[in-house]
Amino acid sequence: MKFHRFIGDFDLSRSILRVTEPDFVQQLSTVLHLTHGEELILCDGKGNDAKGKIRNYGKGFVEIEIFGQKKNEAEPSCEVTLYLSILKKDNFEFAAQKATEAGVTHLVPVLSARTIKLNISEKRIAQIMKEAAEQSGRGTVPQMHEVLDFNAALEHAAQNDTNLLFDISGDSMHRIMPALKDSRRIGIFIGPEGGFNSEEVARAKEKGFEIGNLGKRILRAETAATIATFLLCQSHEE
Repeated sequence: MKFHRFIGDFDLSRSILRVTEPDFVQQLSTVLHLTHGEELILCDGKGNDAKGKIRNYGKGFVEIEIFGQKKNEAEPSCEVTLYLSILKKDNFEFAAQKATEAGVTHLVPVLSARTIKLNISEKRIAQIMKEAAEQSGRGTVPQMHEVLDFNAALEHAAQNDTNLLFDISGDSMHRIMPALKDSRRIGIFIGPEGGFNSEEVARAKEKGFEIGNLGKRILRAETAATIATFLLCQSHEE
């Protein structure tokens, strides 16, 4: 049986949890119509899960009995930061959703030379990632960072063990992947619809980045972001 799953600032050490967060209470009572005695899964956002049972609704709160706390096992063993150029239409939101399902830890929106759309709704994207994390059974919600220009993103990426920028001129992932086995913090740079320009690729090389590609076919940016995130997270699970 599949239970509804929620990630939030829950104190799972309590036997009876009273939650007063309005959106959560409304979702349970009005949207999902969960009633007394129904079970659900709560996650504290720190990688801990617990089964819960609805005991009671009151004015502005819901009481949940907590039992069966355990460590979430769906989180990747590496930390992947996706530096994704802002995309047109809803493509950035799609990429954020799918990268979350694939295991991304941080999302950094980037303004690169060929970026056309210059703004995003950070609050909306954070909500999309939260819902995607809940749906995919994760124990944490990826962190949404502020928008950075390309040079600032390069500096931010200095904290990672390894960084990859994806470009059609890059090396095959078959060659690159073995060298990433010992990297616990990995940065992925995905360009906009027109890709990174030659100057940006050169700057990344100067910073010690690996330049990789995802095969002979030209992928949409949101597809490349999802596949690259999945490959790197999966490589540390094997």
